[in-house]
Amino acid sequence: MVGLGDDAGVYKLGNNTIIETVDVITPVVNDPFTFGAISANNSLSDVYAMGGKPVSALAVAGFPICQYGTDVLVEIMKGAVSSITKAGAFLIGGHSFDDSEIKFGLSVTGIADNDRVLTVRGAQEGDLLLLTQPLGIGILTTALKAGKIDDEGISEAVDWMLTLNDKASAAACTAGASACTDITGFGLLGHALNIAKGSGVDLEIDFTEVPFMDAVSDFAKKGVAPGGAFANLTFFEPLTDFASDITYEEKLMLADPQTSGGLLVSVKEDRISAFENGSLFYRVIGRVVKGSGRIVLK
Repeated sequence: MVGLGDDAGVYKLGNNTIIETVDVITPVVNDPFTFGAISANNSLSDVYAMGGKPVSALAVAGFPICQYGTDVLVEIMKGAVSSITKAGAFLIGGHSFDDSEIKFGLSVTGIADNDRVLTVRGAQEGDLLLLTQPLGIGILTTALKAGKIDDEGISEAVDWMLTLNDKASAAACTAGASACTDITGFGLLGHALNIAKGSGVDLEIDFTEVPFMDAVSDFAKKGVAPGGAFANLTFFEPLTDFASDITYEEKLMLADPQTSGGLLVSVKEDRISAFENGSLFYRVIGRVVKGSGRIVLK
């Protein structure tokens, strides 16, 4: 129903709309239970980005059996089940294989109303752009791996990675969002460009309104960022018009890949009341303007 380039595949089967997605990541934290929960959230997020509800999941696990005991994999699975259960879905099977490093993720099946499927196409001139989580996960997890921050120092990022996008997705559906995507491996820049190109518009973003987690700016100024942030910026910078006062480090922050990030939603200005719930974080970071598929950073 949606073609290539969206967050998940959507298939109409009779009166039902089926959403299918799969995602696998390597560890971003030290604790295996927390990693399993984060990885599951990350996989579930694509269903929420399409306006769907997760129903079932299959686990995909790569595991170096000569380096770790099976107790580690058991904890990863327990963490994943905790997130799947919170989402109201069920783990019904999966597959594991010997690998040189730990990898874990889910293949998720979700359902959606035929008239409420959200896609990256459809953003309209005049829409507001809403972001439902602060950015900086890639930079902070890289700092953890480099020993520049400890588990306590990364707790803010962990809390966000453990946050399901269910409430944000429900608000986007209630608001009749024009377009929606989740912010993951391509960072804010890449996923915003996907909406811009898919909708044939430009997205005008005010950098001062983009929320970032604590310490993200400090680490970026020190050159602490994942390789994906540098690769993203190299690829997406030619498609972005940056204001002259935006620094290279700030550009990296915008290109920072997120694990289990929030949603970027394009919605009519008179419909944002759907997001005004005390338990739902969101920031208006810009608006949709006439254009041809570029990002404009003010």
